[in-house]
Amino acid sequence: MSPAMQGALLGLLAGSALFLVLSRIPVWRRPTLDDRLAPYLRNSTPSRLLHGDRALTPFPTLERIVGPVLGDAVHLLERLLGGSASARHRLEQAGRGMSLEEFRAEQVMWGSAGFLAGTAASVVLLANGDVQPVPLLVMVALSTIGGVLGRDRWLSREVSRREERMMAEFPTIAELLALAVAAGEGAVGALERVATISRGELARELGRTLTDARAGASLVQALQGLATRTSLPPLARFVDGVATAVERGTPLAEVLRAQAVDVREAGKRALLEAGGRKEIAMMVPVVFLVLPVTVLFALFPGFFGFSVAT
Repeated sequence: MSPAMQGALLGLLAGSALFLVLSRIPVWRRPTLDDRLAPYLRNSTPSRLLHGDRALTPFPTLERIVGPVLGDAVHLLERLLGGSASARHRLEQAGRGMSLEEFRAEQVMWGSAGFLAGTAASVVLLANGDVQPVPLLVMVALSTIGGVLGRDRWLSREVSRREERMMAEFPTIAELLALAVAAGEGAVGALERVATISRGELARELGRTLTDARAGASLVQALQGLATRTSLPPLARFVDGVATAVERGTPLAEVLRAQAVDVREAGKRALLEAGGRKEIAMMVPVVFLVLPVTVLFALFPGFFGFSVAT
């Protein structure tokens, strides 16, 4: 092992040890209000069956050691990144049932994985050649930031995929609702019937809407919550049409059929636009691969005959 590599490893170990020591200084780890009030509110003899601090992994000791560090990292990441409202809204759109703290913890774990990958790559580069430490530190920092931002990007991708599935399910759901209403069901009964017999993301959201309606909210408010959670313009227009039909007493079946037709037309336009973009992308291999090979095969006999004649 080269002296530079030994120095880098020793410096990394010394920095990690210093960080752990400083992070455990009592002055910098003041107890929160919950920690100060917990001894006065906690039962003196709690039941073990109701005890909430049970281990979640097969390694309880490691879990107790890493837990406070992970919690501090989550709070630090929350202060650095911010955007709690946007993250909560995207978690609602993704339908994961995940809290913001759990999402931040996953970001910390993704960042830790990026840090370990950058550190391993730095060790390999130090072992294979003489490399300056500053570029390696920059690479480790970028890999850590990339891991944190990669989890955020993956959440946005989950939201877009779920919305695509909901848009694909929406025309069928709207037509089923129209059939149920035309058969004599009310608005709530039609939603309950379709949510029971259907499967998919939109059916799950309809079930949540019915739960909100049974919990005390009006049907219009529950539908507005559905539009807020999804933020899809066609679904928002559908909710507005249903709310208007329920409030004013207009024929609901006709509104649902019209919404289904509009969504199918929007899907056809999206397919035509996607086909136009794919057509342009298909020109790239034709122009840069097929056409040069064709020209080469066409001109090669002439060049060969000219070289033989000369």
